[in-house]
Amino acid sequence: MTKSTATGEAYDFVIVGAGSAGCVLAARLSERPQNRVLLIEAGKDYAPGREPPEILDIFAATAYSNPNFIWPKLSARFSPRPGNAPDMRPRRAYNQGRVIGGTSSINGMASVRGLPSDYEHWAASGARGWDWQGVLPYFKKLETDTDFDGPLHGKTGPIRLQRYSAERWPGFARGVIGAVEKQGWRDRQDQNADFADGYASVAYCHTDTKRMGAAWCYLTREVRRRSNLTIMAETAVERILFDGSRALGVRARRDGNTIDLLAREVIVSCGALHSPALLLRSGIGPGRELVALGIAVVADRSGVGKHLMEHPGVNFGAYLKRKARLPKTLRRQMFAGLRFSSGFDGCPPGDMYLIPSNKAGWHAIGERLGIMMLWVNRSYSTGEIKLLSADPSGPLDIDFNMCSDPRDLERLMAGVRLLCRLQADPAVQAAVEQVFPISLSDWARRLAVHKPINVVQTWLGAMAMESSPLVRRWMIDKLIADAPSIDELANNDSACRDWIRSAVLGHWHASCTCRMGKSDDPGAVTDASARVYGIGGLRVADASIMPSVPCANTNIPTIMIGEKVAATILAGD
Repeated sequence: MTKSTATGEAYDFVIVGAGSAGCVLAARLSERPQNRVLLIEAGKDYAPGREPPEILDIFAATAYSNPNFIWPKLSARFSPRPGNAPDMRPRRAYNQGRVIGGTSSINGMASVRGLPSDYEHWAASGARGWDWQGVLPYFKKLETDTDFDGPLHGKTGPIRLQRYSAERWPGFARGVIGAVEKQGWRDRQDQNADFADGYASVAYCHTDTKRMGAAWCYLTREVRRRSNLTIMAETAVERILFDGSRALGVRARRDGNTIDLLAREVIVSCGALHSPALLLRSGIGPGRELVALGIAVVADRSGVGKHLMEHPGVNFGAYLKRKARLPKTLRRQMFAGLRFSSGFDGCPPGDMYLIPSNKAGWHAIGERLGIMMLWVNRSYSTGEIKLLSADPSGPLDIDFNMCSDPRDLERLMAGVRLLCRLQADPAVQAAVEQVFPISLSDWARRLAVHKPINVVQTWLGAMAMESSPLVRRWMIDKLIADAPSIDELANNDSACRDWIRSAVLGHWHASCTCRMGKSDDPGAVTDASARVYGIGGLRVADASIMPSVPCANTNIPTIMIGEKVAATILAGD
């Protein structure tokens, strides 16, 4: 083994990945002065006060439309596997943050905890201590809720949460929520404390002008001044180093050089896609698959990279009337969401979610479009992540296999019928010129990249859409909608089912690929303390250890994981 050329010393903790959990772990573990902590990030580091405006922007699409802040060439298949037929499913881009703060630096910033039943399910799946009462202290520890107080809320944590009152919602958001209310749902005000069905203003981790991601909130100037904390950015970890069945550190590439960084304990926090990839490249995973790639097996754990979960969903688009568009005084585009129960057998309450977005993209066309976003909040379909080669820089084979479980498909069909009813409500019709189902067409995907030619093209396209209803309808039908009509979806089950299978997408909530579980569970990768089974000195701490995807945007639950695992380590397990 080569001694580290970067530090000349071993660390107590090497944390791989400065994302939603990694930033938390680095800050909390370095609170103890005797802990020497190294935090490694593949992307760039930006010190407080030097962040690019794109990742400070609270309009979510600004950051992830910039290729400088996301993993390059990361794509996935979303639709269900075709069975015995040839696999012709398309691959679509899947954005994950490759910058300090990870995906918390580019995401939508929704700060929803999920439901108590999510965490009771975790505990029942073998993650002892991760039930609702076990995780609640860490949800409270991470937050400063500026709107609500009481025993379920934190007031002194690093993450600042705020909501927008109904008086500030733009016209499209008001119209959709007004239609929701007519369907019988009531205002629950606080979805982090009132878990009944209903709509509420969604909590977000930002101010009116600035994102509050994990890097901003945990890696503050004060934390960065600690002599026992080192942040090493633009460093790609290639594999974990072992002495027998114990992790000794990591091998990384930095500035064109290979370096070995030694540690008493390695904590992998690369996210639900890259954490299993690092374990697999290092020899931890399904033995037969590793041998086929020429990778020596260190620990045969069949669950690594399996059980990939997300929130499958479909969208309706809307061309908005001028009065209903997002005003220039607001950057945030989503304001209130509906959590509701499908009522399907075996599915828990709160298993569905719907939220209107008052802006569809960073560009001129996106400013004129709204989206009604629908997803399965408690999904059952699972996919997997595989390596295509042993090359550390090689691509990943990511297959979400969404709607492979019939419960997910059938609930989305019921949800689409709800969208059809809502869009026809006078409150929505007063805000829109046209509503249409959307698939993410190739044209729309190309325009989503922020570059000068797209600025010009989208401005010209927006002017054309404004100039004539006929031109607008032609552009929507031929370039944007790429889907059956609303009438077909509402009245033809076969057409609706086929459209969902082809149009289904995730919401950047990848999880569960290194899941916690009992020691006798062959699919479990880590124990309830996040330690990798069969390997000493190695943990995984991020969304990959979730036993199931919670009924929530995964950022805040992932930060909670960082807090709880850090507390477990500091308490000596």
